[in-house]
Amino acid sequence: MGYDGSVCIAALKRLKIRGMRIGGRHRFVVIDESKFAHKRKYHRGRCGNTWRRERQWVFGMLEVDDISRRPILRLVKDRSSKTPRGADDFGESSSDDEEDEEQPERRAEAATDLPSEYWQIQKLVKYLKEADQTATVIVLCSLRDFNLAQEMCQLAIRDLGGLEVLLNLLETEEIRCKIGSLKILKEISCNSQIRRTIADLGGLQSLVSILDSPDKELKCLAAETIANVAKFRRARRTVRQCGGIKRLVELLDCVPDGVSLSKEQERDVEVARCGALALWSCSKSTWNKEAILRAGGIPLLARLLKSPQENMLIPVVGTLQECASEKSYRIAIQTEGMIEDLVKNLSCDNQELQMHCASAIFKCAEDKQTRDLVRQYGGLKPLVMLLNQAENKQLLAATTGAIWKCSISMENVAKFQEYKALEILVRLLTDQPEEVLVNVVGALGECAQISENLAIIRKSGGIKPLVNLLTGTNQALLVNVTRAVGACATDPENMAIIDRLDGLLLLWSLLKNSNPEVQASAAWAICPCIENTKDAGEMVRSFVGGLQLIVNLLKSQNKDMLASVCAAIAKIAKDVENLAVITDYGVVPMLANLTNTGDDKLRRYLAEAIACCCMWGSNCVSFGQAGAVAPLVGYLRSNDPSVHQATARALFELSKDPNNCITMHENGVVKILSFQSQEGETVDLSEPINAQGNVEAWLGMLLHGVKKTIHNIIRQAHMIISDQGFKLVEFQSMFPAQVGLLGIQFLWTRDAEKALQNSKSDKKIMQTTNQKFLDLFDGTN
Repeated sequence: MGYDGSVCIAALKRLKIRGMRIGGRHRFVVIDESKFAHKRKYHRGRCGNTWRRERQWVFGMLEVDDISRRPILRLVKDRSSKTPRGADDFGESSSDDEEDEEQPERRAEAATDLPSEYWQIQKLVKYLKEADQTATVIVLCSLRDFNLAQEMCQLAIRDLGGLEVLLNLLETEEIRCKIGSLKILKEISCNSQIRRTIADLGGLQSLVSILDSPDKELKCLAAETIANVAKFRRARRTVRQCGGIKRLVELLDCVPDGVSLSKEQERDVEVARCGALALWSCSKSTWNKEAILRAGGIPLLARLLKSPQENMLIPVVGTLQECASEKSYRIAIQTEGMIEDLVKNLSCDNQELQMHCASAIFKCAEDKQTRDLVRQYGGLKPLVMLLNQAENKQLLAATTGAIWKCSISMENVAKFQEYKALEILVRLLTDQPEEVLVNVVGALGECAQISENLAIIRKSGGIKPLVNLLTGTNQALLVNVTRAVGACATDPENMAIIDRLDGLLLLWSLLKNSNPEVQASAAWAICPCIENTKDAGEMVRSFVGGLQLIVNLLKSQNKDMLASVCAAIAKIAKDVENLAVITDYGVVPMLANLTNTGDDKLRRYLAEAIACCCMWGSNCVSFGQAGAVAPLVGYLRSNDPSVHQATARALFELSKDPNNCITMHENGVVKILSFQSQEGETVDLSEPINAQGNVEAWLGMLLHGVKKTIHNIIRQAHMIISDQGFKLVEFQSMFPAQVGLLGIQFLWTRDAEKALQNSKSDKKIMQTTNQKFLDLFDGTN
């Protein structure tokens, strides 16, 4: 496609938003360009002085039909081939205010194709513009006699100026006119073009103001119309800026769960339902979610969630599942006790309600407390039962998503085993849309963390479809399927099947994926595959460019991917020939460059990779020359025991080079952390002592450290003895034996001195003190 064609397409897309579109059925558009004031094309036309001075090229489109011509002309600033296709020749670029739904623009047919209803609506709109109150009501009733669900009728009202009149009627004081206008607007606002036109004409402001009306029917109609119009960003923002969110939340205040409701209460419930519908549409905006929370919408939604009416529950649960993407809402849903109601509604007969409840659980189950509540309220079994509704793909996607997130907790996985959920999930690995597959594979990946489930997945025939999914392109699906395959590969029998299906080769090919998350997940999956495959070293070498590829991934900035690649390199380096190859590709300096990191996960697998790579040639010396030793010593200060274990192994391998030993000592790798008595009691030093330098120097520091440590222990023991709730048995178990004896001496000396001082005034105090000590020591036996 040439530049002109690209500009035309870009222009038509942008002009469509403004309602400035040309072309259509039975219309032709002529496209051409000309340079005004320079050279007349085909020696025709004149050029004025202004154009002569500017010397600009003009690009134009002209709509041609039997009765009219519609031109659009634009100046072209640059005709060179470097100009980007579809540049801003015909208006501003899209922004956050642009509608998030793309519907094809449709125009009224040519005059000969228009149905009779079109002309009838035209006449009624003309009457509507000039009629009095009574006639207006009659015309509105006549308009409602048409099938307003038809797009032709909807666009007829818009094209003939009926929308402006209907919106103007909302500003009148006549209730009947308002109601008639709102009933029509509610029906025709289902059309995306009508929605945009209403927003452009300022109709949302009028609709929001009607929410303050004392008439409940008006409130219902206005809220339902807002629910239809607020399907795109600009409309949702307008509702919020006009104060509509707070007004809509106020509509939710009713008593929905009464046994018998009066007519007035029934009207209140209907108002609340319409308000929930409008909030459901508005809640797709993050700013609106915060506004609903600030307006106190959560307690009101929690109360409405207990309603027995399904038409009320659907918009309420729909709003909750939209808002549950925010952590503040997930916490509020827990604290307000809504999980129990969501679980209860999973067993209803309405599939739409079931879908929204499952979707809400899917989002809320990110938190462990929610997962536990779903299990406690018996929600896992209904979710498994819903897997049988395979024909409803939306319900199936929501259900599998909820099962996936709930299976993050191993207690829930045990329940899913009991309900035979794994066998059903395996059957869903084929002939399903991607949004379902992402959740199914995610659930299987979580369940596969328990070794018992690996055999179930294999016996159910799940390995082959999982491996087949590695050839897909959906990024979220690839992340989940690589994790599931990696978990299955920990079982040797499963790995034999994966190997037979070339699963390791497919995983290795995913290291070329542009998504770092997919690359990291693939690298994690490669680790158990290499560990459980026979002749894995030779197989890895057979992948053309495979070893170079994985070494080059160490240049990434993604911490999780670096950790996964280091873990894979640690497995690869166990084969000497592979270790020699990756050494030639420069793995040593790349690993050394990563040592200055504070991420404990990366530290652990990096230390393992360094320890394994030290096994070849002079790599041990090379790591020291690359400056990897000193940062590794710092890893010992981590609070993660797995980091300590991996680092100790790496330092052991590095210590085979004398220069590395010197570096370790200089950085305090050898520290005295505790001292021990002849009886085997160990006491941790208050501060570690570096055993480096002259012997006299560090022995002096050690003596000072021991004295300081003992002093601190004795002071702590004295403070505990002074406590009124002192218990001798607990005291003796807390401190070394010598400090325990010293504490008893402190206790005896203190009480004996006190008894001697008071013996003149209290003749029995010595006897009482003696009995106190006898009782104290008898309690220790």
